Amino acid sequence: MRGFAPWLFGAALLLAAGSAVAVEPDEVLSDPALEARARAIGREVRCLVCQNQSIDDSAADLARDLRILVRERLVAGDSDDAVRQFLVDRYGDFVLLRPPMRPSNYALWFGPPALLALGGVAVFIYVRRRGRGAVPLAGLSEAERGRLDHIIADEREG
Repeated sequence: MRGFAPWLFGAALLLAAGSAVAVEPDEVLSDPALEARARAIGREVRCLVCQNQSIDDSAADLARDLRILVRERLVAGDSDDAVRQFLVDRYGDFVLLRPPMRPSNYALWFGPPALLALGGVAVFIYVRRRGRGAVPLAGLSEAERGRLDHIIADEREG
C-alpha cells in the first residue's frame, strides 16, 4: 500500500492541474482588464460538451472556441452583458451555469426537485403498503405459529 498513496496523490494533482490550465496561453489577452472580464464571463458560461464545467475550466475544443469568441467580443467593445446575451441568443439559457428563472426554463429549475419529491412519495407509498401486509406474530396462537414456522422452513428449503 505504500506505493499506492503517492500514485493517488499524483493523480489528484494532475486532475487539478488539468482544469487550472484550461485557458491556453495563446488565448490570454494582453490587456489585463479585458482578460479579467473574459475570465469572469468564462466562469459563468457552461461548457456544452462537459456540461458540469465552465468554459474557463474545460479543455474541450468547443469550450476553447467559446473562450476565444468571448475574448473577440470583448476586444470588439461589447459589454459583459452583451457578450452573455450573444451567447444566450446563440445557444439558449442552458449555456449559462445559472440560467435566469423564466417560464421557458422552469423545467431546469423545478424539474429535479419535483422528481425527487415524486420519488419520495413513491417510496413512502411502497413502504406503507408493504407494512400493511405484515402479520403481527403477537396475535397468533401456538398452532398458527407452528404452521407459519413450517411454511417458512419449506420456503427456505425449496
